[in-house]
Amino acid sequence: MNILAIIGSPRKGGNTDILVDTLLDAAGSAYQVEKHYLYDKRIIGCTDCRACKRGMHECVMNDDMKHLYADIDRADVIILGTPVYWLGPTGHMKLFIDRLRPYFGNKKFRGKQVILVAPAGDGPKDCDLLEEMIRRSCGFLDARFVGAVKAKGYDMGDVRKDAAGMARAVELGRLIGR
Repeated sequence: MNILAIIGSPRKGGNTDILVDTLLDAAGSAYQVEKHYLYDKRIIGCTDCRACKRGMHECVMNDDMKHLYADIDRADVIILGTPVYWLGPTGHMKLFIDRLRPYFGNKKFRGKQVILVAPAGDGPKDCDLLEEMIRRSCGFLDARFVGAVKAKGYDMGDVRKDAAGMARAVELGRLIGR
């Protein structure tokens, strides 16, 4: 089983990373794991050219998403980790999500498990809109939304103090593949 972790936080080693790593540790070592930091990638915003709606249903834009598409195709489980910015994902994560449009037509996202990891300054109550966005996106793509790790964290390392958030990361990590 292949796990793909997409990190949409600008802070390596920050709250999002801590939660994702906790989840991955709980999943165990029996899995092939790929982890990508979107802030290290060049991803162009979708231009609605609609090329992905024809033929092989592939995006024609020439950027780092070409490499990410291959990893998405191989993944059985996709972890989307993003801090909450203005009640939604970071801009880099939103660019990534918008570029999932080819999967609506090619159906290669069907059956994948998706987990959201979202720390927020005011905690889980600020994650509801983001969670709904990911849940609905999974519905469009015929993926299975497994659940969300929502935690309180603003400054680096704050999520370690959120026992419920850390426990949820362990719980969902143990559910991977089941």
